[in-house]
Amino acid sequence: MWLTYSVFAALCFGLRGILYHWTSQKPINRNLLLCGTFSMGAIVNGICALVFSSHWTIAALIGIQMGLFSFGANASMFKGFAVGKASLVAILTALPSVVVVIVAFGLWQEKLHAMQLIAFVVIIGGVLLVRLSNDISLRNLQGAQWGLLAMLLFAANDLSGKWSTLMEADLFPTMFFMFITGATCFGLWWLRDLQSERGKRALALSDSGNHVQEVAVSSQRTSEGRAVEPALWTAKRTFAVGLAVGTTNAVGMMLIVTAFDLGKAGLVSAVTALNVLIVLLYTRFVVKERFTPLEITGISLAFAGILLMRLFGA
Repeated sequence: MWLTYSVFAALCFGLRGILYHWTSQKPINRNLLLCGTFSMGAIVNGICALVFSSHWTIAALIGIQMGLFSFGANASMFKGFAVGKASLVAILTALPSVVVVIVAFGLWQEKLHAMQLIAFVVIIGGVLLVRLSNDISLRNLQGAQWGLLAMLLFAANDLSGKWSTLMEADLFPTMFFMFITGATCFGLWWLRDLQSERGKRALALSDSGNHVQEVAVSSQRTSEGRAVEPALWTAKRTFAVGLAVGTTNAVGMMLIVTAFDLGKAGLVSAVTALNVLIVLLYTRFVVKERFTPLEITGISLAFAGILLMRLFGA
């Protein structure tokens, strides 16, 4: 049953990735978007906790740790994409399940039998081939440190989720604490961005009138073939879209934590890493990007690994 929950979690996270890809093409503040995403998770899980009369125990506070790890992982990933090679960062963020397998063995003696290990290697190999489809050079490792940090923090988030199930923390209160922590962190970061932007505007207004006028006229010239930089979405619109994205994230987290409760942490983490394939299928059939031979091989391996996991994962 853990495999079913893991696959559906991967589908939810894949849909979340598609929405992230779509919003990345829009003029938005990403921190405010993620604040909305985490806020929806807190709302959904808070309501579920009340409806199902969940127990708000000390163990549920593990969710705060999960929220901090999730915030740090997303922030590191976006920083890596901003300063380094996107494909390298993407590869590193595909590897948390390897860390999870090693740590879970050390902490909880979670062992994989031969066929589970083979299936695990096949799945991770498939995901890596998909990620490796872009050229990477040893001379171009910018952002590697941020990708590595994101990988470790994503793994820590998964391990924290597994720990919460071992401590028998109720699902919805744990998830509520996770999402409210993440929403608070991204909200504070957005406020910092807002203050910084206001400071820049004040500095611009203090410049000479001629300079300000020159910039304004230059930015509005469209007759000379220059594209006008699109204005940022309003804060209300950005937050609302974040709430919509948060629905997929909330459901995905509920499913993956349930899968952690039923299965081995490393295997669950590996299967949910397949969400990258969902995004890849979207880029193929909607964005109309063609698959490379490496991507096709990676997809085939990943699905073969799922089949092996289904047959021998017990």
